[in-house]
Amino acid sequence: MSTLDLDPTSDWGRIYVDGAWREATGGETIPVDNPAKQEAFTSVPAATVEDVDAAYEAADRAQSDWAATSREERDEIVQNMLDLLNGHYDEVTSLLATEAGTPQFRATAEFATATGDLEMARSLEMPDEDIRQSTSIPDKDNHVVYEPVGVVGVISPWNFPLHLSLRAVAPAIALGNTVVLKPATDTPITGGLLIAKLCAAAGVPDGVVNVVTGRGSEIGDRVVEHPAARVISFTGSTGVGKQVAAQAGENLALPALELGGNAPFVVTDEVDLEQAAKAGAFGSFFHQGQVCISINRHLVHESRYDEYVDRLVAHAASLVSGDPAEDESVTFGPVQNETQREDVLAFVEESIEAGATLETGGEAEGLFVEPTVLSDCTNDMAAACNEHFGPVAPVIPFEDDAEAIELANDTEYGLSSAVFCEDERRARELADRIEAGMVHINDQPINEDHNAPFGGVKQSGLGRYHGEWIRRELTEPKWISVQYEDRDYLVF
Repeated sequence: MSTLDLDPTSDWGRIYVDGAWREATGGETIPVDNPAKQEAFTSVPAATVEDVDAAYEAADRAQSDWAATSREERDEIVQNMLDLLNGHYDEVTSLLATEAGTPQFRATAEFATATGDLEMARSLEMPDEDIRQSTSIPDKDNHVVYEPVGVVGVISPWNFPLHLSLRAVAPAIALGNTVVLKPATDTPITGGLLIAKLCAAAGVPDGVVNVVTGRGSEIGDRVVEHPAARVISFTGSTGVGKQVAAQAGENLALPALELGGNAPFVVTDEVDLEQAAKAGAFGSFFHQGQVCISINRHLVHESRYDEYVDRLVAHAASLVSGDPAEDESVTFGPVQNETQREDVLAFVEESIEAGATLETGGEAEGLFVEPTVLSDCTNDMAAACNEHFGPVAPVIPFEDDAEAIELANDTEYGLSSAVFCEDERRARELADRIEAGMVHINDQPINEDHNAPFGGVKQSGLGRYHGEWIRRELTEPKWISVQYEDRDYLVF
């Protein structure tokens, strides 16, 4: 098996276009920081619009041959990528810790999900050809076949960089598409250049996967607007996602969007309170709350409210903070950047000014924002009504199930959610009434399964990832009809 150079301090100074490592045309670089230290550990190219055009041109040239490649050959290449990834667990998780401030257990979880992305991609099959007799013309059959959609543009975020890139890249190439990948500026290695190295070593043909690193403000528009793109896969905020959808629509490219969330966690009066609090702490503080499907609001029955808050505070206090790249026992790392820190602290301050009680946390040292629990919250406070995307747990009381549903649905978002209730029938009734693409009973909302559709409703996105659901985004049907007997065209 090939050995990949994945050391964080290695030379990451080239983009990957048409099977070749090349310098960006502008010659500029972007520092990549370790968020725990707030120090740069390497740099990557600042690609230009010209580099993006070259990447799309390479993908467009490669598309026809790649689509014509046998499924067996494509599967073998994807398997090579999987084998390579599995052979570099230590290096990959170390990179995640260094670049994304990821504690070891979180890096392990992302690694497992990323390998699952490749396994899922290998399992995808084109739908069988469907032959249907014409309903209007005698002696005619209609054949419905499926083909790759073409060139896929992928813009991935910084919070789960490896997984959220591979979940689009892997099924796209397995189904015969070519790709231009633009990773987040904060995580260009684990979200992009690492994947380029996997592709190069695994035998992915030239031009099939192209990776350009750079600032979204400089090249993001071109990645979305390029006329060669047939699908744009974007994961990020709702505001930016709306712009992406509008830009993609100008070229009639399909936007596949996973956007913001504001997950409610409904805790009824019928629960094992300690188990609910454990789930609630995990759902709010996993990866410092920087997860689109993390708990944004804890909705707790008033009869269990005070005890739940106390238990949640205890779990928050038990987290071990530190630099994940230096200490594997760390369970709580830094937020990704200064903007993230300032936004989170502002939400907390505004909520306290509006009447919330700070139970624990609320401060920051460097990029380490303390795990924060707020009680006496209402649904319209800043930390509750906004997607705070940080380690903040606003706890809101409710009187009955009707109020719980009203509070849960009182948001523009509808991504993930969860319900804790020992009465299975009652729990299911609550789950059915929550307006979200995903609801988890007796669990917290940070869940992902390659055998289930991942995505949201309302302002949380368009389309779904995984399995046959992502296949719908990455393939398109073609109608081929066959006339067996001469037709009478009447007018001739």
